[in-house]
Amino acid sequence: MRPGRPRASTTLEGLDDLDRAIIGALQRDARHASSGDIAEAMDVSASTIRKRIQRLESEGIVTGYHATVDYERAGYPLAVLLFCTAPIPEREELAARALGVDGVVGIKEIATSEENLLVTVVAENTDELTAIARRLAEFGLTIGEEELVRGDETVPFYRFTGTEDDEERPAA
Repeated sequence: MRPGRPRASTTLEGLDDLDRAIIGALQRDARHASSGDIAEAMDVSASTIRKRIQRLESEGIVTGYHATVDYERAGYPLAVLLFCTAPIPEREELAARALGVDGVVGIKEIATSEENLLVTVVAENTDELTAIARRLAEFGLTIGEEELVRGDETVPFYRFTGTEDDEERPAA
């Protein structure tokens, strides 16, 4: 089903329907989402799409394009979530330092619990995992829980896909 021309109305967040459609297309498949293909689907010019993407990037709404890696197939069978605690005044600095540790592939700052950093780590074996955890502890992070990750799937946020009807979204 081809969507109609987007409304030009702007939401409180500053995004209109065209911006949301562009974000949805990029979330679905940024590698193959050409401005021409998005333009055709949205019935606007490719230059309009390119300008919108540039604006979304410059405003920090679209912050990057990332490859999804199957670490197990790439030789790193251990993907682990480390729930860590950092002193609040140092949390941002410690998160940035932790990203520099070999094997750390992601950090999420959590504002609502004692364990306020979620660190994603990949490793070949438990010795490597232990070395990474020790390095994080040296920085001042306290590791609470460790959870082995078996799978990791994401989907585009439904408000960027043009499928706001509940029956069109995947079942919860």
